[in-house]
Amino acid sequence: MWFNTPEELEKFREELLSGRDPEKPCISICAGAGCLASGASEVIAAFKSEIETQTLEAAVDIKGTGCPGFCERGPVVVIYPEEICYLQVTPNDVAEIVSQTIKEKRVVERLLYVDSITGEKAIHEYDIPFYQNQERNVICNNIKIDSKRIDDYLAIGGYSALAKVLSRMSSEEVIEEVKKSSLRGRGGAGFPTGKKWEGSRNDPEKTKYVIVNADEGDPGAFMDRALLEGNPHSILEGLIIGGYAIGAREGYIYVRQEYPLAVVNINLAIRQAEEYGLLGENILGSGFDFVVRVHQGAGAFVCGESTALMTALEGRVGEPRPKYVRSNIKGLWDKPTVLNNVETWANIPLIINKGADWFTQIGTEGSKGTKIFSLVGKITNTGLVEIPMGLSLKDIIYKIGGGIPGGKKFKAVQTGGPSGGCIPGDQLDLKVGFDELARAGSMMGSGGMIVMDEDTCMVDVARYFIHFLTDESCGKCLPCREGLRQMDKILTNITEGKGKEGDIELLEVLSETAMEASLCALGKSAPNPFLSTLLYFRDEYEAHIREKRCPALYCKELINYYIDPEKCTACMICFTKCPDKAIDGAKKMIHIIDQEKCTNCGTCFEVCPSKFGAVEKISGKVVPESIPEEERMIVKPA
Repeated sequence: MWFNTPEELEKFREELLSGRDPEKPCISICAGAGCLASGASEVIAAFKSEIETQTLEAAVDIKGTGCPGFCERGPVVVIYPEEICYLQVTPNDVAEIVSQTIKEKRVVERLLYVDSITGEKAIHEYDIPFYQNQERNVICNNIKIDSKRIDDYLAIGGYSALAKVLSRMSSEEVIEEVKKSSLRGRGGAGFPTGKKWEGSRNDPEKTKYVIVNADEGDPGAFMDRALLEGNPHSILEGLIIGGYAIGAREGYIYVRQEYPLAVVNINLAIRQAEEYGLLGENILGSGFDFVVRVHQGAGAFVCGESTALMTALEGRVGEPRPKYVRSNIKGLWDKPTVLNNVETWANIPLIINKGADWFTQIGTEGSKGTKIFSLVGKITNTGLVEIPMGLSLKDIIYKIGGGIPGGKKFKAVQTGGPSGGCIPGDQLDLKVGFDELARAGSMMGSGGMIVMDEDTCMVDVARYFIHFLTDESCGKCLPCREGLRQMDKILTNITEGKGKEGDIELLEVLSETAMEASLCALGKSAPNPFLSTLLYFRDEYEAHIREKRCPALYCKELINYYIDPEKCTACMICFTKCPDKAIDGAKKMIHIIDQEKCTNCGTCFEVCPSKFGAVEKISGKVVPESIPEEERMIVKPA
């Protein structure tokens, strides 16, 4: 198949749609990396086998799709056209789904979403609170299409934006539409996309490049991976449009090697687009030539930074370089280069098809459109969420995320990846946007959102992220290489009870130096985890240093375990499970922890039956005195 004109593409689309029965049952099964890890491959195989056994091949379609977001409840199965949504489906459920839902149009109620508070069940995907409170414009098609079939993408209007651009718009008009949309880069910095494109377009240099930054390395983040796996053609279409807009003939997709499924799907999408004449020479008869190459990164977090990524693409060590001139003027091989992340490119076809005015109706004054976040951590509903800019943190965490599990209190949310900041509970009404998060001491970043509860030690959170960034520093500049190493050492000492007066002030000096003198954004933003936690949780730092106490009862060296004699029933569970033999006790004898032998592993705390709750964490080094030997015998039965 080869389309020579936009008209031929549109005619094929019409034929494709006319040959599809909208009432024909379709079983869409999430085949994203998360659901595959939960057994989605076996579920897909079971559906295929069951459909074949019941000779329903002609009557039912089966699709392995991309991630729909509700990762907490995978594998997810959606039955169209009714949009019946089943969660945590196993191969053992398949026969019942086929016989009840496909053949008899009855709902299998035990597989539906059940609200943990009201007990109400949701039959349709759009009735589930997790989805109900989102605005899904970019990720919505993941569950509707088979990511390995270009025809599925064409059936939902795929490549119509490209056809419109090549047949009816000049490159200047494309850039003006993107500028008018006020789209800001979703990779972290939030630079205006249209302005970046315009700079490259206006440069007299003839050779230019466009790049997809899919080097997603933030802990807990998987937004780009989900889009690449689930709807690779949307990114590809956006990239081709960007190439046309700035005058580039060559594009690159820089993707993490740790994303094997994304690599497979994007390479397949490129081959399919080439076979249809949507990539290569004279695309849709427009005279525009464009090729795309995929480059697999080697796992360096620093290559998410634009200049380091381009250096790696050039075949050299992935290290950043000074930005005396912006990369949209001198980037890859010193040529004008537009680099945007996956989500930014996926927004381009929507803006072209629906218009900048539609896009600007969503969001805040300074942050237009929607944003995809990976909502993880101490939250009931983990997964990918797409929200309109301007939604409050409270709505994201409680309406979409379902709140904090186990009756725990919300403490903070970390946004912006490892270089982001922590926002405390008294700012839950904060509206999510580039400028709003920056003013709160954090950042948008690529879209990581880690929720923390009352058991989280904020000093240890800062230590964790500083340690991560220390390991990921390329080492090219001293303020980042040595500054972060020293910050990591000081923070580690504080969490181990070795902190001393002056440590906080020294950390502040090191932070200021790194922010002012580091070569790239990794070093300049690396102190944010420390600075934001110090701003909002300074009392925790002071407790660690001055009182040798961890208020959250998390830091191992600053807590002890104690068995309350009033609650101990001498059940012997902690005695038998203690790996260090640090518990003294016997049947009908109250147990005591030998603090000299105890390594604070926490096993006794974990295994003590909740109905007793005899083992307690003690903050600091003060432990209640043990009871005399003669008073340890328990008269009442255990």
